[in-house]
Amino acid sequence: MSIHTADLCDSHEDRITVVAPMFRSFGGREACGGPITTLKVFEDNSLVRKALEAPGKGRVLVIDGGGSMRCALVGDKLAELGVANGWAGIVVYGCIRDSKAIGGMDIAVFALGTHPRKTVKRDVGEVEVAVHFGGVSFVPGHHLYADADGVIVAAEPLC
Repeated sequence: MSIHTADLCDSHEDRITVVAPMFRSFGGREACGGPITTLKVFEDNSLVRKALEAPGKGRVLVIDGGGSMRCALVGDKLAELGVANGWAGIVVYGCIRDSKAIGGMDIAVFALGTHPRKTVKRDVGEVEVAVHFGGVSFVPGHHLYADADGVIVAAEPLC
C-alpha cells in the first residue's frame, strides 16, 4: 500500500485530523498506515517491549511518552521486534535511539528526535487508552497514516 498523506488530505478532508508538524521519520520504511494501538508511558519503555513482542498485524503503535526529550523509548532491539512481529509503524511522542540502525529496518518510525539514554524499567503506563498530543486524539482502533509530509488520523480506513 502506498501512503501519501497529502493526497489523503485532499480526498478525505472532512474525515481526517492532521497532527501538528513535529515528527521526524527515522525508519527504513518511509510511510505507514494502519489501525492504532496506544501506550501512555513516561520515561519507561517496559510496555513498549511488551506491545512490540505481540503480533502487530499491520497496526501502528502510537506511544505517548509525554514529549520527554530526556531518554529514548524505542531503540534498535525494540524496532527489530516490530519488524519481526509485523508492525506497520511506530509513532513516538518522545525520542528514539539507534537511529542509524533503525533507518535500515523495514518499519516506519516517527519520533520527535533522538536521545542516547535508555529508559528506566518500572512496568508503569497505560495500554489501549485514548492519548492526545499534537492537537489530535489517537483512539485505539482508529487509523493513522504517516509519511514525510506528516501524520493524519481517521476514525475509519481511508485506503
